[in-house]
Amino acid sequence: MLSANELAALLPAVRTAAEQASAAILRHYEAGAEATAKADGSPVTAADNDADAIILTALRTLTPDLPVVTEEEVAAGRIPDISSGTFWLVDPLDGTKEFIKRNGEFTVNIALIQGGEPALGVVMLPVGGTIYAAAGPGTAVRGAPGQKDEPIRVRAVPAVGLTVLTSRSHADNSAVDEFLTGRRVANRVAAGSSLKFCRVAEGVGDVYPRLGPTCEWDIAAGHAVLIGAGGSLTLLDGEPFPYGKAPTFLNPHFVAWGGA
Repeated sequence: MLSANELAALLPAVRTAAEQASAAILRHYEAGAEATAKADGSPVTAADNDADAIILTALRTLTPDLPVVTEEEVAAGRIPDISSGTFWLVDPLDGTKEFIKRNGEFTVNIALIQGGEPALGVVMLPVGGTIYAAAGPGTAVRGAPGQKDEPIRVRAVPAVGLTVLTSRSHADNSAVDEFLTGRRVANRVAAGSSLKFCRVAEGVGDVYPRLGPTCEWDIAAGHAVLIGAGGSLTLLDGEPFPYGKAPTFLNPHFVAWGGA
């Protein structure tokens, strides 16, 4: 197990990897990269693959003894042994559909799993350069180009009710409606990629129920930022969320919560 000090020491290099991957993604974004379909029908672009290669190289150099699980590596059938329980989870371009739509709501996600939960995470928006990072409870920050990092924290639910984050491209509105039955809701906001976790972590939203398919690399970095900001993520029945579900890494439904 890596100590809190060791995790904090890793974070700057992980942020640099996310920044380098974001720069590569932006080059494709500006050039208008076209998508092809993976075996499961989901879209992939040259931006996904270039960002994946950059992050893989960076993490294997930084921690050569730790396995790295990425969306693109798994899609290619390359799944490392994660039985030690400590491993990297990477989505080099989360929100490929948002990338293709050119709405800016896509992210680079890098997380380190240990002890059954994300111990470190970085989420970066290539468009605009905002970055969220955390390495344990109370450490979540939001950064932007040319600005000092700003600590972020979840908020208490306002008296007017919950602000609910939903997926821009994958929302099951009827399932979300059912989940929200009996709860006071003030607003519903659609957002792409792991940005939804960050909105809850920075106190802009209160809850993100995900009642559709995701994979571990989609959520681990955002989950780490949420933990760092005082929030939590559980299964629908309140049980802890499980990581390390190889070989598919498919997730059950879950709920990400801010403050009480």
